[in-house]
Amino acid sequence: MNGKQLKNSILQWAIQGKLVPQDPNDEPASVLLDKVRQEKERLIKEKKIKRDKNASIIYRGEDNSYYEKILATGEVKCIDDEVPFEIPKGWEWCRLGEISTYAQTKRKINASNADTQLWGLDLEDIEKGGRLLNIKTVGERKAIGDKTVFNRGDILYSKLRPYLLKILVAPEGGICTPEIIPFTCYSNICKDYIVSFLKSPYVDDYINSATFGVKMPRVSTETMTSLLVPLPPLSEQFRIDTKAKELMPYIDEYGKAQDKLNKLNEELSYTIRKSILQEAIQGKLVPQIAEEGTAQELLEQIKTEKQKLVKEGKLKKSTLATSVIFRGDDNKYYELIAGTPVSIDEFLPFQIPETWVWCKVKDLLEIQTGASFKKEQANENKKGIRILRGGNILHNKYIFKDDDVFVSEEFVNANTILKKNSIITPAVTSLENIGKMAVIEKDYKNVSAGGFVFIISPYIQDFNHSLLLAFFLQSPFLIESMRGITKKSGAAFYNLGKERLKELYLPLPPMAEQRRIVGKINEVLSSIMSR
Repeated sequence: MNGKQLKNSILQWAIQGKLVPQDPNDEPASVLLDKVRQEKERLIKEKKIKRDKNASIIYRGEDNSYYEKILATGEVKCIDDEVPFEIPKGWEWCRLGEISTYAQTKRKINASNADTQLWGLDLEDIEKGGRLLNIKTVGERKAIGDKTVFNRGDILYSKLRPYLLKILVAPEGGICTPEIIPFTCYSNICKDYIVSFLKSPYVDDYINSATFGVKMPRVSTETMTSLLVPLPPLSEQFRIDTKAKELMPYIDEYGKAQDKLNKLNEELSYTIRKSILQEAIQGKLVPQIAEEGTAQELLEQIKTEKQKLVKEGKLKKSTLATSVIFRGDDNKYYELIAGTPVSIDEFLPFQIPETWVWCKVKDLLEIQTGASFKKEQANENKKGIRILRGGNILHNKYIFKDDDVFVSEEFVNANTILKKNSIITPAVTSLENIGKMAVIEKDYKNVSAGGFVFIISPYIQDFNHSLLLAFFLQSPFLIESMRGITKKSGAAFYNLGKERLKELYLPLPPMAEQRRIVGKINEVLSSIMSR
């Protein structure tokens, strides 16, 4: 359990009556609600607030079900399907609109007419979770436009992106953006308890499921005022608040310690992963078995497959040219370039087993960029071809995202539709993300990659072969090689370059050994993930 989960548990226990013991001597919440109604009636007569047409009383019937009676009409309905959990004896369910001024008209002011020394609050001043970051005056902020007035002690609730939980009790009065709703509670209800309630997982899930607006989600006044509140006796509200505040520093310390531990585990896992992949690419992860043949035999098989694909018109004839790499009498490695042996020892920093061979990426893989299309050709109905981008690719897996782009089939080349055994990796990315790649585990009919993603297709169609090549391409040796060939593309991104990538050197084991290497890598990585 991390710090956030523990904090959520505390908040949920609080609103379910499980954080502090109940005291039978406490005045029940039903008496508090009667006082709330009396106070509201007085304020209505004084014309300070308007009568709520939806005012109601929630009670438990003799059949143990919950009912709600609308006071204006006398209508009664069962609300068992709305009540999320049981509450202790002495507590009551009510609506937020019943116990607060959330729906009451707010006082507005134009910032140009406000006192420049007044507090001018904006959403950016509130950290996710509700911590106040800074206080700026209207003059310092150079505020403009209509603002909402709030008083000291008001609850400030951000209706924009409510999942950020920007909720707090105002330490001073001021004016704020209309995206913040200030409200107060009747009859001295503990405002800090209401803040804790609004931050609880129950409310967070409920409100965010009811928000509207995809890019700028907001919660409606109706959703907020109809929100069911588990109301404890007043004395217990303050005991809950005291206990929660007492626990929060410990939870924060726990969260920091857990984050530190998670970071250490992540760094350790990353280090182990790098070591395993480097051991694998150097032929040190599993023993060699002579009966498994040689990689030279596999290279001949790949040449045969390429010739077949050229005859079928699926490959260009130029792909048949194969690198000739050999070890000379002086024990150095050479590549035959234009008929002349050229030493390549500086590019091959380690020895490989005798049954292995050095080759180039282009000898084993075909590389193409994903689908290129114009921005206006993307559709909003999420139909057609789904386009995977760099952000969809994680280490060893890819994910579908809610914001994936979809393009009509007519704008996508059929060759870019993802097939089983292909490897996808960002073509343009940041330096630290070079090497993010995933192997496609099945044939797709309606998924392609975008123009800034490479689709890498091994000539030998074997899932373990693809996995091995992907693992090798993620090894420190190949990562360093890829970083060496990147070119700056914009302020923070680097272009890997398809033709440059094809020229990188890559060791190749026999096929049977490849399967054993993949099995061992998966075994080790699985043990890391289960830590």
